[in-house]
Order: sequence, then C-alpha cells, then structure tokens
Amino acid sequence: MTDLLPAIESETAPHPRFAVIWLHGLGADGSDFAPIVPYLGLPPGLGVRFVFPHAPAQPVTCNGGYVMPAWYDITAIDGLDRGVDEAGVAASARAIRRLIERENGRGIPARRIVLAGFSQGGAMAYTVGLTHPEALAGIVALSAYLPAPALLLPESLGPNRGTPIFAGHGDEDDVVPPALGARARDALLGQGYDLDWHSYAMAHSVCIEEIADIGRWLVERLRAADRE
Repeated sequence: MTDLLPAIESETAPHPRFAVIWLHGLGADGSDFAPIVPYLGLPPGLGVRFVFPHAPAQPVTCNGGYVMPAWYDITAIDGLDRGVDEAGVAASARAIRRLIERENGRGIPARRIVLAGFSQGGAMAYTVGLTHPEALAGIVALSAYLPAPALLLPESLGPNRGTPIFAGHGDEDDVVPPALGARARDALLGQGYDLDWHSYAMAHSVCIEEIADIGRWLVERLRAADRE
C-alpha cells in the first residue's frame, strides 16, 4: 500500500489481534502519545498494535501561517466557532482510512480497531470513526470537537451508529473550551450515539486519571469486540 502516513508503532504482544490508531494534536507528532502505552494497564496477553501516525506539515492560518504538523488548517477562531479547511479534513480522513485498511491487510478487521485522538487528532477520530464504512471497535476523542459537521452526512453514518465513544475533556481547557467539547457530546447523544463523557480537573492535556479510564475502557471494548 502506497502513500501511507509515517508512524511509530508498538505492540503489547507478538501477533497482535487488535489495533489502536492514535492521532496527535496540532503541532505535535506521533511521538507525543507513544509513551502512553505502558500506563494504560492493558493485560499482557491482549495483543494490541498501537499506531501513532505523523500528520503532514502545513501552514496553519490561526497560528500566523506557521508551518507545523496539522491534520487540517484552522482558518479562524471565534469564540466556540472554528473555521476549518474542510478539504483538508477530508484529505486527512482518507489518509487515516488507509492506515485502517493496512491493519485490515495485516489481519486485524475494523471491528477490532479503535480510533483515538487528542485535540485536532480527536476531531479527526470523530470524523473518520463516525463515517468509516465498517463498524469499528470504538472511538476515543480527547479534548476534541466536531470540526466539519457538513462531512458527517446522514447516509455515511450507518455502520458506526452503535460504536462506543469515549470522550474526555479538561474542565479548565483554554484551547478547546469544555463547552466546545460538550457541543459535540450533546450533538452525538442527541442522535443516539453511545457516548461515555468524562471530565477532568485539568487544562488542555491528559492526566493519570484519564489515562487509567481509557485503559479500562479499551480492555472492555477490545474484549467485547473479540466476542462479536
């Protein structure tokens, strides 16, 4: 498969049967969350391949046009509203889908894959996870929002209507305000999605409590996926 995003990979056991594709935030890269794996507390025999891709570098308008790793351009910030380059969101969605397809080719079906992300990466986890043509094991959206609701067309949402979502947000976040994360939460709950909301006493970050919650949720989801 060509044109794959470069990525850092780690496996919790030989011959993994599950995969977690974890998307970093704006200005970071795949190394940002790679160290998190041991802290999730996954059972040694679960066998999970973690994939931490690097977003391509591009100018980001809201940051003065500075070139940095980004999943899409943020053209404006106005209170809770974010102007985004929808074509860029769609292009990154296609690139992330190719990573899912590679895991399929390596013997891990979509039903045993979790798509996770933080901030802009969480926005992409929402977008790709909700519209993927096959049901995933789960979606993890941390300090995130829905970047381009127009891309979430009703006809594209069928396969993942029942996919469990872990959404975590810091109640002191001054980058992606909690109200923006709550807007995504309320929109998805209003459409009947299985979304589990967690708030934490932190800023735009992750904390030990959140990591432990994600680990427990992952174990539950992957074991459930194995029975499906």
